Amino acid sequence: MKAYLISIGDELLIGQTINTNVAYIGKLVSENNISIVKSSVIGDNLNIILEELDYAITKGDLIIITGGLGPTRDDITRNAILKYFNTELVVNPDVLEDIKSMLNRRGREIKKTHEDQAMVPKIAEVIRNENGTAPGYWIEWNNKIFVVTPGVPYEMKAMMDNFVIPKLVEKMGKPSEFIKKLTLQTTGIPESLLSDRLGNLDELLQGAEIAFLPSEYGVRLRITVKSDDEEKAKNLLLEIEQKIRSKVGRYIFGRDDETLELVIGRLLKERDLRIATAESCTGGGLSDRITNISGSSSYFERGVVSYSNAAKVELLKVDEDLIKEKGAVSQEVAMQMAEGIKSVSGADIGISLTGIMGPYGASTNKPVGTVYIGYCDDKVCTAKKFQFGEDRILNKRRSTQAAMEILRRNILGIPLDD
Repeated sequence: MKAYLISIGDELLIGQTINTNVAYIGKLVSENNISIVKSSVIGDNLNIILEELDYAITKGDLIIITGGLGPTRDDITRNAILKYFNTELVVNPDVLEDIKSMLNRRGREIKKTHEDQAMVPKIAEVIRNENGTAPGYWIEWNNKIFVVTPGVPYEMKAMMDNFVIPKLVEKMGKPSEFIKKLTLQTTGIPESLLSDRLGNLDELLQGAEIAFLPSEYGVRLRITVKSDDEEKAKNLLLEIEQKIRSKVGRYIFGRDDETLELVIGRLLKERDLRIATAESCTGGGLSDRITNISGSSSYFERGVVSYSNAAKVELLKVDEDLIKEKGAVSQEVAMQMAEGIKSVSGADIGISLTGIMGPYGASTNKPVGTVYIGYCDDKVCTAKKFQFGEDRILNKRRSTQAAMEILRRNILGIPLDD
């Protein structure tokens, strides 16, 4: 089955809203042996929607449409569906009851615009909305399947997870070809070097496919295996993963959607370790990422943002003369910051960051992007220098990623340098 994805909304076209829906749907359908032939973004224009539907049916068996189902004037997707399929609106009692129940629970008045959303295209099977007032539609027409959902991400996700995917799987039956995917998350190694270390890809992959997906945090390796036998596909995927790990395993921190902060949290919990952070240039960014993980209170002791030199001296006991001699951005100060936060917090591990994020504050010896990351535990106290780029926000993100990778490697006993 081939899928064609259509995202509707002027806010998507002008960049006011980031289109996260297409990423979610694309991943979900591809995991269920449905290939995506195209994804398009169009505005809230009736004629353009109709033209896109005409084109979509020539390319896909499954057309998934998101957006434009709300109660306001610019929500015209329902009208486009009525015109395209030459159908009419009928009231759906279940949807009407869903809307009334939801608004009653929220203590809101039921208005005509809400009741109007219970009017659905006669041709459609309703996809009930457990998180909002606009229902979705499932339409089978001319051997094609049309799925229409609201554009609100959490409403769309519930419909896709609980209704659309189970119904598609049931209709497709057992696939003739099995597609298995695995993503390996790497950090601390550029794409070109990663490719060089993997060597002959044809020999490594044995007919499978690999994609290098770089970002500011690292490179994701997406491996895709296709086979007419599911067990064979799984085994080949595992074999390729093991070969990749044998070549670049020290850079791989997780699989699929695992984040570095999630992996670190798991390691700290398993080893019953607590950490504390001392941040200057990142302004609390490292603490923020660490505490994004539920349950982080069991291993995160505290975080200090010691942005000024006075704060470094007062809160972390950094030697004032050392700052004057070496500068706040130096290996020696980063080490004392890490040692200081470990001491004052009583944590097992202290980690620190100090650097020049830019665009100002640089010197000939310390250009923009110079960052020192300190690490201190009961056995070692050290600091490592990094040289990032010239973009301030990107430097902050890369710094927190590098700090967490230093933390991961020290916990696992992986050398920091090759």
